[in-house]
Amino acid sequence: MRELLANENYIPQLFEYEEKPLEKGEVRVKCIYGAPKHGTEMTGIKEQPFEEKYYDEEMKIFLQREEKVSSVYSGLGNMWVGTITEVGSDVEAYHVGDQVVGYGNLAQTHTVNAQELLVMPEGMTWKQAMCYDPMQFALSAVRDAKLRLGDTVLISGLGAIGQMAAQAAKAAGASLVAVSDPIEIRRKAALENGADIAFNPLECDMGMELRKLTNGVGVDVVIETSANYKALEQGIRALAYNGSMALAGWFKECHIPIHLGREGHFNQQNIFFSRACSEPNRDYPRWDFDRICKESWKLLGTGKIQCENIVYPIVDFNECDKAYIHYIIEHPDESIKMGVKF
Repeated sequence: MRELLANENYIPQLFEYEEKPLEKGEVRVKCIYGAPKHGTEMTGIKEQPFEEKYYDEEMKIFLQREEKVSSVYSGLGNMWVGTITEVGSDVEAYHVGDQVVGYGNLAQTHTVNAQELLVMPEGMTWKQAMCYDPMQFALSAVRDAKLRLGDTVLISGLGAIGQMAAQAAKAAGASLVAVSDPIEIRRKAALENGADIAFNPLECDMGMELRKLTNGVGVDVVIETSANYKALEQGIRALAYNGSMALAGWFKECHIPIHLGREGHFNQQNIFFSRACSEPNRDYPRWDFDRICKESWKLLGTGKIQCENIVYPIVDFNECDKAYIHYIIEHPDESIKMGVKF
């Protein structure tokens, strides 16, 4: 059996592995489809954010590790769809042949606790299942930005989270959903899925264009998903006086000049960092991560969010190491969210 890991040079590579014996409560699944999580995994490959520091859950602060923890040979991939081939003792809810969904790297099989599995409702496609994780962060960002019926919104960055956020904003009743990304296939997909207007941020003054479209006001809400500092700066320029911005992307250390003392300062804007799985949720106790997950699954399962043109391209597992390098690391302009077929 083979799985996709980051090798000693943090390059995607397929490695052999041996399946472990099933333990009580576990099932074995043969994978049919899978998908990586581009932004988060690229942060891991390029930044190795947890090798020298860690986040202390009690003190809510990053601290220095006493010893470096290597992220070499960490798994690449985020979710999978597969068929159960073996069932361990005490597992009653699942049977051999059931199709299920789970978290994990790109691997030919997974051995998992049965309680961690998801079952696709009738009508849900595997592509919608693969968008479950980005849907959580999109839903969280829409809520954190306090988007309301009739608001105008800019979605900045059109990877999987941005694509989900654009559709979620439309479903929430936004009167104008503008999207922005320098990659043409991503803009095209967002427009096909209901966005009203798309911008290439490298070719226009988006802040000025959006003010023209909103009678000089600017957009009520910006949801920034690209974790690009220039996109952040452009979003601030597009945002209305006292408007709200949710930063859903995982920003890295800033190495370029950006100016926060213009529109952001003069227009008294509200900027929120948005991370779906950080607890407690801003709306706790009514909302927590578990509720975000359940609502995200429901939105996808009921067909309110379309993913057919978002999981693209689809590559063969036997070539997924090369495809990962090509479509995610070297040529992200040729992909939205890469799918893998086993």
